[in-house]
Amino acid sequence: MSRWTGQPSIKGSTEAMRMALLTLNTVGITFVWGVEQTYCTPYLLSLGLTKSSTSLVWIAGPLSGLIVQPVVGALADESKSKWGRRRPFIIIGSILSALCLLTLGFTKEIVGSFIPDEKAAQRLTICTAVLAIYAVDFSINAVMSAARSLVVDTLPIEKQQTGSAWGSRMSAIGHGIAYATGAVDLPSILGTRLGDTQFKQLTVIAALGLVFTCGVTAWAVTERILIASRHDPRQEKTGFQVISQIWHTIVNLPPRIRAICMAQFWAWIGWFPFLFYSTTWIGETYFRYDATHSVKESEDALGEIGRVGSEAFIIYSIITFFGSWILPMVIRSPDDESYTQRPPQSLRSVVETLNKYKPDLLTAWVCAHATFAGAMLFAPFATSFRFATVLVCLCGLPWNIASWAPSAFLGVEVNKLSGATGSSTSHRRSSHDSNIELEEMNELPSSSLLSPEDSHAKSGTTGQLSGVYFGILNIYTTIPQFIGTILSTIIFSILEPGKSPELAHQAHPDEHHGTDGPNAISVCLFIGACSAIVAVFATRRLRYL
Repeated sequence: MSRWTGQPSIKGSTEAMRMALLTLNTVGITFVWGVEQTYCTPYLLSLGLTKSSTSLVWIAGPLSGLIVQPVVGALADESKSKWGRRRPFIIIGSILSALCLLTLGFTKEIVGSFIPDEKAAQRLTICTAVLAIYAVDFSINAVMSAARSLVVDTLPIEKQQTGSAWGSRMSAIGHGIAYATGAVDLPSILGTRLGDTQFKQLTVIAALGLVFTCGVTAWAVTERILIASRHDPRQEKTGFQVISQIWHTIVNLPPRIRAICMAQFWAWIGWFPFLFYSTTWIGETYFRYDATHSVKESEDALGEIGRVGSEAFIIYSIITFFGSWILPMVIRSPDDESYTQRPPQSLRSVVETLNKYKPDLLTAWVCAHATFAGAMLFAPFATSFRFATVLVCLCGLPWNIASWAPSAFLGVEVNKLSGATGSSTSHRRSSHDSNIELEEMNELPSSSLLSPEDSHAKSGTTGQLSGVYFGILNIYTTIPQFIGTILSTIIFSILEPGKSPELAHQAHPDEHHGTDGPNAISVCLFIGACSAIVAVFATRRLRYL
């Protein structure tokens, strides 16, 4: 039997403050992803890579997710660190990510300090930039794995959807900040103290923001400490044993968890090209159909494309921000059958009437797939960056639901497997209570030594294998990205085999690809829409399990 000491707690006097502190690291994580997704593709194109080569670079994302998140999750599940199971991975991973971000932003300067000749240094600059992207992806995935499991470990079962919703809100804030800072001319505002280009300054801000937000979450959250695991405490897990445990769990997934994973699989074949290429697609659409001659000849074409894409995604992030607050209030939680909040007597009739018409989270997830598919089916027909922006903005609310539905469903299932019921009175809220369930949790003595049965009774959750299950969910998120990478490489090689005419100004005109046919990225988005249609039917299976 596993033994624990202490109780999970979060600093703060209100539910909103506690949830915000618990998920604040998501702001830093999504800020990093926002900068990478907005600027790194045009950055690599500006270094002289073709689109097909650039798409192969983005295999770093799924590769790091496939390797890092399950392994980090499994190792963290068995960690007996006095700082907790998740926080050490969050802190160390954020510091490594920050250092790699700075290397990415200042690649030319780092390589130039060793090789002064610019032409001779070009190939090494490209290799260093690619390696930096891989390092960022690997380290940030370690942070993501630990951060997601921290939410599951800390919150009782009836608050899993709330925690996931707050994660979605913080994700929207992080993306919003990334797109807002990317849309303004930072060098003209901040000078050259943080770098002389837009991209350099964004990497510095992202690095500082990641370390700060992760540090605040680690400070605010207190974890239970694992004293003895359910395995032989004298037995150290080898790498082979970790991988064997992950594989055994995948093969023997409970039916509902497998269904969640399959829905995520099909959905992410569609989301991958959207997340990594849509800002570049909007920027290229602007350059091809809307930009003036002076803009096309700009010396900072990378900044121009990044700013146009960021401006479009500011609207998208505003939609996702408000959606992250409104949608959880109008969508029923997946565990509502076992947990019902009691409204004040004066509002009971109104609340009960509204609850009759609330869609459940499963219905909302299906509709999100359908809306995303409907928007992206029109991507190849966009001949104006404004129309492209509209299509992207239509995907804002679907992304809200896609960000929290899988985690909410999986969090509930993991806690059910752990034996939590969500029925503990210490987490119930009467119509006269003004505090949330964590108040009871925070008042428990932190020095008590708990068995799993005791901890279930007092905290309503263990999430003991949450790291493994969330790592497996990430496998089903990353394998589609491999598929998307292969598909996009083939499409780019056929439709746009040369270098970017918008960004690779140093290349000879004969090396540029043509711009007469359909935009290759829009074709990738169209194929993603077809996969999202399959995700509709895969998600509906959950209703019958």
